Amino acid sequence: MPFELLRSEIVYPGRAFTIRRDYIRLPDGRQTKLDIVEHVGSVVILPVDDSGNLLFVRQYRHAAGLDLLELPAGTLDAGEAPEACAGREVREETGMAAGKLEYLGGFYLAPGYSTEYMHVYLATNLYHDPLEADADEFLSVEKVPLREALEMPARGVLPDAKSLAAFYLARPHLEKLANLTI
Repeated sequence: MPFELLRSEIVYPGRAFTIRRDYIRLPDGRQTKLDIVEHVGSVVILPVDDSGNLLFVRQYRHAAGLDLLELPAGTLDAGEAPEACAGREVREETGMAAGKLEYLGGFYLAPGYSTEYMHVYLATNLYHDPLEADADEFLSVEKVPLREALEMPARGVLPDAKSLAAFYLARPHLEKLANLTI
């Protein structure tokens, strides 16, 4: 017997996400309820400049209580294609537009309780073309040479899941770019 959805209700309709409560029948016949974060999806971008630097953003994350170094990322607007979102977000967060965006894959951020699916893009051939940042974003751009950036996940200096997962998908591409910029 598979999992069976009996009914759903919206518990909290928020700006960035909605919380839904699902009542389900388990394969053994028992019933339970699960709270699910509904999210439209997002992108994470690995922008590499012509000098062989990976562009990160540093921003305060209130839930963690810390300034974190992360890869640029953002949420899809309603009906927005992931590639369009990646192009917009890299401009908003780094001030650089991508002459080339390459889709590397994707992943569920936290499938135990969220529907959020993140699309990963490598952004190259960067050029200056900023967009105004979101009103609630206060961040700074930090350039890290690719060879150094490739060591960062293992050193534990990137504590957020999206940056770590994106690095995993991008590693072969970044290694190739690092060898080209010796």
